[in-house]
Amino acid sequence: MPDRQLLRPDNAATTSAMGRALHALTALLPALGEGSHELSINAERTDGTEMSADLSVSVEPGTCHVEHSAEEYVQFFVLLTFALENSTIRDAVLVATTADAGIRVCGWEVCDGWLHPMNTAELQKTVTSLPPDDAAPHVVWHAPVLRRPQETAKERS
Repeated sequence: MPDRQLLRPDNAATTSAMGRALHALTALLPALGEGSHELSINAERTDGTEMSADLSVSVEPGTCHVEHSAEEYVQFFVLLTFALENSTIRDAVLVATTADAGIRVCGWEVCDGWLHPMNTAELQKTVTSLPPDDAAPHVVWHAPVLRRPQETAKERS
């Protein structure tokens, strides 16, 4: 079977998606609140290739600390950007796991160039497939709604 080439999105679409990815992260971290968060993005490209990237972040009052190398952060950011751009990614989800009194899990589906809270029943199915941790069981919670960046007049028409 011949390799299918991915079409390269134009620069304007990529630049717009980069802005949305940055906005998504700056909205996501305060919405999750203080604590240690593991962000995982999983995506399926239009050629069927599955990709994933993880990012560990600690949020404290007034600060945010990424616990990965610059290269790992860039890998996460690029995958999020192309998921939001949507021409080379068929399906993508972003899941946040927060360790506090237990392990809270919430998630977003990427559709129409933005992150939308996942159905908690779907996420619960995924979480129950994870190995149980008696010390800190997983609790699925509703993902916060992330405000989409302001649309330009051109995007609204």
